[in-house]
Amino acid sequence: MASIKKFQVTFDCAEPERLARFWCEVLGYVVPPPPEGFATWDAYREAQPPDRRDAWFACVDPSGEGPRLFFQRVPEGKAVKNRVHLDVRVGTGLVGAERLAALEAERARLVPLGAVHVRTLYDGHNACIPMRDIEGNEFCID
Repeated sequence: MASIKKFQVTFDCAEPERLARFWCEVLGYVVPPPPEGFATWDAYREAQPPDRRDAWFACVDPSGEGPRLFFQRVPEGKAVKNRVHLDVRVGTGLVGAERLAALEAERARLVPLGAVHVRTLYDGHNACIPMRDIEGNEFCID
């Protein structure tokens, strides 16, 4: 039997810190301490060569259970639909109107943060809300 491995999810993006902070708000994640030898993230940033400043940022689950999210700056913009996306699980175990209400409450919380509501899928029993983050990456409230 294979052992379970730790993993991180990496996002290519234009503004790593901005996108990381958005996902911190969505998931309740936190910004980890700056790299060893630096008192603050600003001190780390200033120590980097100009072309490497703001090249990456990360956020972590404060409980240590969820994967680390890593955001790396790339020169090209998003061009097509994601092949992989995150499902933000807020309706687990709920069905019908109760599930839809939980998902809609989360949608209402995320839109002011910059998320874009794509549509609401609801068949009277199950619900899912496709969204886009502040750089256009697809995710679902599930």
